Amino acid sequence: MKKILLAIDALQPDLSALDFSCFIAGLSHSGITGVFLENLVADERPVLKEMSGQHFLEWELDKTSDAYQLKQNRVEEHIAIMRETSFKKGIDFNLHRDKGLPAHEMIEESRFADMIIVDAATSFRKRYEGVPSAFVKDILKEAECPVIVAPESFEGIDEIVFTYNGTPSSIFAIKQFTYLFPELKDKRTIVFRVHPIGEQTESDHYKFKEWIKKHYTNFNFYTTEGDVPGNLLQYLYTRKHAFVVMGGYGRSELSRFFKKSKAGLLIKTLTLPFFITHR
Repeated sequence: MKKILLAIDALQPDLSALDFSCFIAGLSHSGITGVFLENLVADERPVLKEMSGQHFLEWELDKTSDAYQLKQNRVEEHIAIMRETSFKKGIDFNLHRDKGLPAHEMIEESRFADMIIVDAATSFRKRYEGVPSAFVKDILKEAECPVIVAPESFEGIDEIVFTYNGTPSSIFAIKQFTYLFPELKDKRTIVFRVHPIGEQTESDHYKFKEWIKKHYTNFNFYTTEGDVPGNLLQYLYTRKHAFVVMGGYGRSELSRFFKKSKAGLLIKTLTLPFFITHR
């Protein structure tokens, strides 16, 4: 892995997400590209114009206004802080300033990146949305590379938790994580599997075990039955320094997991990083 994108609200950057990104970059010997998202579209105002004797309204950004200049000064200050923080941690830091619709800009950036890191609360709306925000949900659904939802605070990684339900999307996420983070091969690794009550799904256990032992030195399987989101929530409450890997965002169980319930609270209170793919 060489190129990590950090999604940044240019007016309200999250320094804890930067700290986590620096850890990941240091671990994987990668650089960080900070994508400073400004959402200038929201600041456009209607302007009455005339052409060939016809009047019409056109949306424009007033770059001469005091408000615009103030915002630009704040962005420059934030860029300087991010650069300095990364430099002190020995991490190569590049930046892109994207001034269109934030989700669209970030999704386009993802095509030429190995990974996105984003704070769960990153939002470009005036009202608090909870977590994950609409912006983050859009990124999770449409990004063309894996996404890590950064924890609010971070104290290190002691173990990896792979969520697995036998589907191609779940094993795809596990493979992507494994190929991007070979440095974590010696961490304690748990394959967490939930299947419906009364249904046995062990036909692929031997093949999975054969594959995983070639990549990880310390792994175990944890299997239970019942409701996937409920069991996963209960299990993760006991983990303090885990890196959680999930696949298939926007489909079935993972989509349910991030709907309004305990999921947003889980992300914020457990302070765990979530590695997510949407294939």
